[in-house]
Amino acid sequence: MNLFVILAFGLMALTTLVGAFGVVTGRTMFASGLWLVLSFVGVAGLYVLLEAPFLAAAQVLIYAGAVAILILFAIMLTRRVMSETPGGQTNNQWAVAAFVAVMLFVVLLGAVNQNWQVSDKAPPPDVLTRLGEAFLGQYLLPFEIISVLLLAALVGSIIIARE
Repeated sequence: MNLFVILAFGLMALTTLVGAFGVVTGRTMFASGLWLVLSFVGVAGLYVLLEAPFLAAAQVLIYAGAVAILILFAIMLTRRVMSETPGGQTNNQWAVAAFVAVMLFVVLLGAVNQNWQVSDKAPPPDVLTRLGEAFLGQYLLPFEIISVLLLAALVGSIIIARE
């Protein structure tokens, strides 16, 4: 394995983890949203290293872009989330969340240590074409319905925040 790939992976993994830690420990919702964008950019970098440019572009455009829109419309239109609260965003359920996080870590560690079978066959050259045809044919209506529902939820949250 190339030294550059190892260093790039370490940098992208560190970027993702620092962003995720910032989301959890952010003092305001605005700061947590910005840290989430950093985490999503790190995940997109990991997709680039896995030679999945479509997933990397989708990660940046859909997830990081959606969080930026969320910050602009939902978070910045509410008055209370822009001010720092004395206690931060902690609550009484942190012990349960820590336990669930440790259990998830144990499960993922067990999954990593499995002997997974890897295929030597290359993917078909028309994978992106078939994916695009599926989105424009079979999954177009559900995709559009979800986009209208998300837009209605965004408008509803703006109306609620205005009051």
